[in-house]
Amino acid sequence: MLTTKEKYFCIYISTYINCAMNLYQTLGFLVLGSRLRRLSENFLSEVNLAYKNEGIDFDASWFPVFYLLSKNESLSIKELSEQTEVSHPAASQLITHLKARGLVASATCADDGRRQLVQLTESGRELLAKIIPVWDAILLGMEELMAEEQRCAELLPAISALENAFKLMSLADRINSKLTVELNNRLNE
Repeated sequence: MLTTKEKYFCIYISTYINCAMNLYQTLGFLVLGSRLRRLSENFLSEVNLAYKNEGIDFDASWFPVFYLLSKNESLSIKELSEQTEVSHPAASQLITHLKARGLVASATCADDGRRQLVQLTESGRELLAKIIPVWDAILLGMEELMAEEQRCAELLPAISALENAFKLMSLADRINSKLTVELNNRLNE
């Protein structure tokens, strides 16, 4: 049985959650980044929980590097950076972290001494063998979700369309052009 104080606390939390959801839903594009970040954080948290539940010490943020190295014997940090579309320093930092865990190693490229080629270590390959079934289960789980909620199937094509639109003209340029038009309209009134 809840005390009166606990009941009020539950009502407060429930009201806060409902207000936050309504706020995010009513503000539309003004909070798009926040909603996408929340969705991403939630998704990655759930995937990390799935790894943990399987007794696998793997972080979802390592996925792009492991995936690319599962398809290539070795890649340079520059290639990893370009293919994952993250900055070179961010890719380098992740590789340093994975090296410290003994999951990847790097060697100087024979053709170009400036390039470091990254590859999975034996421990990294053993971990890869454990995580591939989780990747398959993620795909199956998401396909099941898409079948249950048809509108979810629109998410990936919509994200791709938005990314392509941003490549054609950045959002900042679009916003600035609207501000310029708005300013000119006000000056002409």
